[in-house]
Amino acid sequence: MQRMMGLMRSCIDDYHMIEEGDRIAVGVSGGKDSLTLLAVLAALRAYYPKHFELEAVTVDMGLEGMDFSGVEAFCREREIPYTLVHTEIGKIIFDYREEKNPCSLCAKMRRGALHDVLLAHGCNKIALGHHYDDAVETFLMSLFYEGRISCFEPVTYLTRTGITQIRPMLYIGEKAIAHFAEREGLPVVHNTCPADKHTKRQEVKELIASLQTQYPDLKTKLFGAMQRLPLNQWGVER
Repeated sequence: MQRMMGLMRSCIDDYHMIEEGDRIAVGVSGGKDSLTLLAVLAALRAYYPKHFELEAVTVDMGLEGMDFSGVEAFCREREIPYTLVHTEIGKIIFDYREEKNPCSLCAKMRRGALHDVLLAHGCNKIALGHHYDDAVETFLMSLFYEGRISCFEPVTYLTRTGITQIRPMLYIGEKAIAHFAEREGLPVVHNTCPADKHTKRQEVKELIASLQTQYPDLKTKLFGAMQRLPLNQWGVER
């Protein structure tokens, strides 16, 4: 926990993600990434010099076999307000529309549902569970599939809603998150989405893994390049 808090605090400080009095919601999908983010932020709030409030929000897509009762209990034990929003996003995408590339529309609909809750609860920031590996993969996906040098931003202000998106886990790798989730016994919810593990992101993840056998520091160099270019909002003052 101490190591995870240290890495997260470095990222938060480098990109000025948290200010005094922030009310931050964590978008909790039930996966290891968002639950790790929630657990570490919950621990960090006791030590961070700027006071902030924390709550958790889950958008239930209406897919069969996903039980969030463990997440609810996890939040209750840590005195984190928890909201579970029931939707039929899964049915709309897979049954009614039969989307061939469902991820983009799904993300857009989930964001809309999340932002409605945030505005109703007076939250000014939403913390998302994107991590170090996600950033590198997104950078390459933009390059390969769109012909652009681009990535999501560490901090993004959404003018339409007045909500700021923050990504405090950008200095933490996926393997460290998986180890932490297992060690802490986090209540990870099995993902029953039909598109899980069958996406362009998965293709890029596998490509990176194969390239790293020959170039072990590939991800480190790519992530460093993103900060040195820098991509929009990625520059860090040292």
